Amino acid sequence: MTYTVPFNRPYLTGYELDYVSQAIENGDLSGDGLFTHRCCELLEERLDSHRVLLTPSCTAALEISMLLLDLAEGDEVILPSFTFVSSANAVVLAGGVPVFVDVDPGTLNLDPLQVASAITERTRAIMPVHYAGVGCDMDALMALARNHDLVVVEDAAQALNSFYDQKALGTIGNLGTFSFHQTKNFSCGEGGALCVNDESLIDRAEVIREKGTNRSRFLKGHVDKYTWVDRGSSYLQGELAAAFLYGQLGAMDVITQRRQQCYQTYKQQLTSLMEKGLLQLPVIPEHCQSNYHLFHILLPTPEQRDALLKHLNAMGIHAVFHYVPLHNSPAGIRFAGKEVSLPVTESISARLLRLPIYPNLESDLQQLVVDEIRSFLDS
Repeated sequence: MTYTVPFNRPYLTGYELDYVSQAIENGDLSGDGLFTHRCCELLEERLDSHRVLLTPSCTAALEISMLLLDLAEGDEVILPSFTFVSSANAVVLAGGVPVFVDVDPGTLNLDPLQVASAITERTRAIMPVHYAGVGCDMDALMALARNHDLVVVEDAAQALNSFYDQKALGTIGNLGTFSFHQTKNFSCGEGGALCVNDESLIDRAEVIREKGTNRSRFLKGHVDKYTWVDRGSSYLQGELAAAFLYGQLGAMDVITQRRQQCYQTYKQQLTSLMEKGLLQLPVIPEHCQSNYHLFHILLPTPEQRDALLKHLNAMGIHAVFHYVPLHNSPAGIRFAGKEVSLPVTESISARLLRLPIYPNLESDLQQLVVDEIRSFLDS
């Protein structure tokens, strides 16, 4: 179906094709080429990170993170059920057990009190997922990690250029992961990055990313040949994608500012409906700076959400729901080894509706979205 207002439209800065052409002329299209290094250096400087490694996806970055933990059978990783399947899959593929906990009803982020209750002697890590580019309560989660000697892996797939107490999300835990999927703020179609904040993990992260070899050390001239030294897989981003991404990363502030304008317009125009109790709006805590990745509303009941979704789609507005909870999915129950009840997650998943938001969303089309919501809910 062709929508008058699409849910997402990729934003082009004007430099992407020039950089892709340069990459082709350079003749080196495999991983870790010139543009890969440029992207990593830009992100390391911007995020104040020890090491950033480009990957084919955020999923790949999460998988590297879990391999770094050397999970033994029965080792647990605590994460929200309200997240994309890649978060849990990375745990399972590394041999661990995902432990699903509930989220805060305001931010829809991992609830530290629920995390504290879920920690056992088998817990190895906490995986906060920064929903919509809004930071989790990292002070509380990092305190729990310190007290229980746990690793923190930030799933910051949606959160590049977002901050918590002026610290870039993805750089607060031991490891952080980002996504450059087409639906994300800064995109190369498919792509990701691993942010290694614990210096002791850098060398091994490079090995795992290079198929378990010490090829990275070879390329740096530290060894005269490279060989297989550890577990790993092919986790390098291709140079064409990196070149396209470099064009996007150079415009991070412009893209964020335009998304903020769309976000603020929705919030201002829909506040009157919130005051009437007809919907809930997103929450950004004062100590968080968002990248405005998405704008969602919560309807009072699942039936109202479904009805509004159907109405907007029928009017040519591509609104969508979001995550189906992992904890009560067939694989979630099987790999977690038990069924749990997470009432907040179950409630918000059934009532949440995401609205179109992208940097070049025309004001008249955004007004159409607002008007249709108003007429449907406040008639």
